[in-house]
Parts: sequence; structure tokens; C-alpha cells
Amino acid sequence: MPKGLARLAVPGPRALLAGILVARVFLVALVLGRELGHRQGDVDAAAGSMAAVALAALIATAWLVWRIRQPTGVPGPSALLLQAAVDVVVVTTLVAFQTATAATPVAALYVLLVTIYALLLPVGRGLLVVALACSCYMAITLLSSSATPDARFWYQVGVIAFVGALIAVLGNRLTDASREQSVLAAALFQARLEADEILGSIQSGVLSVDGDGRLGYINPCGRLILGADAASFVPGQPVLESLRARSRELYDAITRGIADGARVARAEAQVRRADGSLFPVGLSTTTFKRPGSDRRLVTAIFTDISDLKRLQEFRLRAERLEAVAALSASLAHEIRNPLAAIRSAVEQLARSVGEDEDDQTLARLVMRESERLNRLLSEFLDFSRVRATKFERLDLAALVRDAVRIVAEHPAAHAVEISVVGESIALDADSDLMNRLVSNLLLNAAQALDGCGRIDVTVGLAAPGEGPGGTVERPVKLAVRDNGPGIPDTVRERLFEPFVSGRQGGTGLGLAIVQRAVAAHRGVILVDTAQGEGTTFSIFLPATWNREDRA
Repeated sequence: MPKGLARLAVPGPRALLAGILVARVFLVALVLGRELGHRQGDVDAAAGSMAAVALAALIATAWLVWRIRQPTGVPGPSALLLQAAVDVVVVTTLVAFQTATAATPVAALYVLLVTIYALLLPVGRGLLVVALACSCYMAITLLSSSATPDARFWYQVGVIAFVGALIAVLGNRLTDASREQSVLAAALFQARLEADEILGSIQSGVLSVDGDGRLGYINPCGRLILGADAASFVPGQPVLESLRARSRELYDAITRGIADGARVARAEAQVRRADGSLFPVGLSTTTFKRPGSDRRLVTAIFTDISDLKRLQEFRLRAERLEAVAALSASLAHEIRNPLAAIRSAVEQLARSVGEDEDDQTLARLVMRESERLNRLLSEFLDFSRVRATKFERLDLAALVRDAVRIVAEHPAAHAVEISVVGESIALDADSDLMNRLVSNLLLNAAQALDGCGRIDVTVGLAAPGEGPGGTVERPVKLAVRDNGPGIPDTVRERLFEPFVSGRQGGTGLGLAIVQRAVAAHRGVILVDTAQGEGTTFSIFLPATWNREDRA
């Protein structure tokens, strides 16, 4: 239903001109019919004038029809003023038949005429049409009528002038107001389209619920995060029960906003997936009232922060590793010197003791354990010295192939098949540190295979959206996959912590070194493993660094 000014909007120019055409043809037919009936077939000067008026009216009508059908549409003010003059002449000709009295009902046609043209023309030209109509009416009446003009005649002239002037002023104002409303409506429609486009493209969910618990709006990302289908989230339908089934925290925040206007800023909620698993979202709500209503409207904005949580855990893990590395370096230095003295003393004692077999066995045992302890301290020092010191442009695929050739000579990898897939790809990195990173991953996979299996290494650019969220849009990806037994559940949660190993006799420093090497390159490492289906380590590294990053 039209509202506001739309209810008062005048017909469009084309509709008014169509009305003029119909009325003009009718009036011309009426003039010709009255003339023929009045003259009874006699042809004189008056009949010629009538024919000329009719011909002029028909020519003006044909031109107006042609003009309306043009793409440019409505004629200009000057052409419309000429059309008005033709119509005034036609009405005046019809009035000329009424010679018995000064005042005639036919004068009402002038009112209709000035009303239509006052709506079509600017104010000045509309008033000019009013003056022309009044002048022609007075002239034809004074010249043709045998009666003296009375009060009724002057009353008709006043009505024509008043109605024409009033419509010329108010009609134009109404037309301007309607035009402004149309412009505002178009601007509002455009703003809504832009808002829908923005809300549809942002990576946060937006959900609005009214005071009755009915859905007002939900954007595509919101549907994706909540796993909402078209049947459960319908605008205008109750939505709170569906929300409670998916996220208790989101439901509570919206119901509190509806009940007492409470707002939530930077909270965290859990959303349940279709498979029953939970993932975290960041949540904020705002509450407001619509004008003229006491019911609150609550809008919730929520974002999937699973990647952010993983990055935070990665940073915390890296900080813990830094602390452990510093402690390991300190302990290694403190222990290594006394250990060297102990080993030297044991060697002297071994040479000084006799041929007694028990003494020799004890000496060899001390020497062997001191060697093992020395290797462990060396690994501690290697762990503490993981630093990216010299960045250079290198080919990651070539580096990986070199590391594969070296690891293939290790006893643990003799029966393991290792393949590398990927073309040359350049990145800025520390070559020594990257060699240690790739070698440790390959050796760790070979040891997990227990000397029999397959390792697939993939090098290339990450697919759009494949890596975790961050400032690097398409990082370099290095994936190492084995078809081994997978990582045990007891080790999985503490996989990158130092001294945690799922292998008998392992120091638990190999993957910790990998983690620190990835962190030194501002990268991220992710693990995907399943019992009996193997393990995949995926590393995402920035391809280039600026000077501030390298500092």
C-alpha cells in the first residue's frame, strides 16, 4: 500500500498527456458535430474557422503522439505551452456555441485544462496558460454573447484563475516533493543493496532477533558458522530454540538483550557442529529500540576464531620452547664441563686398573654412559641454538631433495620409499635451519615407519584459504606425509614439547627443534594424524620477508 507522499503523488507526465490526447480528440469531434448540426450543411466563414481549428488540433495531436513515442519522452516546456494554446482555442471554440447566456457550464473545461497544464509546466508558464484561458473566455463571451456578463460569469472567471494558480503552485510543489521522495527511495534502496552486499561478504556472522524472538536478519556467513538451513532460520519466524541447540552462550546473550537490554562485548562462545563437535567463536551483541516501539531488537556479531586459537596456542608453545631452550643451554654448559672432567678421570683410572675383568667392565660402562650423556647434551645445545641468522633466497624444492638424499642414507630410512612432488619455488629463509627442519621431519617419519613404508613430500604454494588465517595470503606450503601407524593419543597433545617422545630411546627434541625452526621463520606447523592411517605435517611459511621482519 502506498504511504506518505506516494498517496498524494500526481499522475506521471505520460499519463497526463495521454489524457490530454483523449480529451482533445473528444472535444474536436464535439466541435465538428455541433458545427455541422448548427449550420445544417451551410458553409460560411465561421465554418471555415471551425475546420481550421479542428485541423490545427489534429495536427497538434499527431505531433504529440509522435513525440511521446520517442525515447526522450515528454516534450519541453515551450512545446507544451504551444499544445496548451491549441487546447485553449479548441475549448474557446466550443464555448462560442453558447451565445445565449454569458455564463456557460462549458467553462468548466477551462478548469480541467488549466489544472492539467499547471501540473505539467513550470509555475510561470502554468500561470501563463491560466491567463490565456481567462482572456480567451472573457473575449469570446463579450464578443459572442448577446447577454450582459453577470455575477455568475465573473465567478467562473475567478474560479478558473484561482484553481489554475493554486494548482500551478501547489501541484509543482507536490511534484517536487514526490520527485525528492523518489530520489530518497532510490538512495535508500541503493543503501540497502550496498549494506546487503557488505554483510554478505564479511567474514563475520550477523544475526538480528526482535523482541518476540523472531529472526530479523542473518547473513550468509552467519548461516555457515551456525550450520543454519533454510527451514530452521526463516526471517519472521521464531529462532531462539534453534539458537539454543547450536550455541548456549549465543542464546543467553540474545535473551538477556531482549529481557533487560544487556550487551556483550568481546565474549567467547561455543558453537556445536552437525557432528556434535564444538568450535569457538568471538561474540558481541548490541541492543536498541525501533522508533515508536518498546520492544528491543538484538543484533549479534560472531566470528569463527578457531584459527586464532590455534595461532595463540602456537605462540604460547613457542614461548615455552624458548624458555626451555634457555634452560637447556644453561644446564648443558653447566653439566658438560664436569662431565668432561669425569670422563678424563675415568679414562685414567681404566688405564691404571689391572686386567681384572670386572674393573674393565665398569670402566667401559662409565665411558659408554658418559658418551651417551655427552650426545644428549649436544642435542640440548642444538635445541637451544635454533636461530634464523642468515636469510637468503633459496629454492625450497631443491633443498628438500638434497635433504631426502642425506636422510635416505640413514639406517632408519634404508627400506623407506621417499618421494618429492612439486616444482621449484623460492622463499627467503635460513638454509641451514631449513635443512635441519626438513631432515628432522623426514627422519622422524622414517623412525615412525620402523624402517618400512612410504613418505610423500609436497612443496608448493598453499591453496587460497588452505592455511590458517594471518597476514600472509598465500604462503609456501611444505607437507610431509607418512603411511605409518599414526601418533598415539598419549603423545599427540604434547607432540612439540621437549623431551616428549613416542619412540623408545628418543630424546623428544626432534619435533621441538622443528617447531622452533618454523617459529623462527614466522611460519605455522599443523599436524593431521589418525591411528593406522599415517601422519601429515603441514608447514606454512611466508615467501618473502621485509627488513623489519628480519631484524
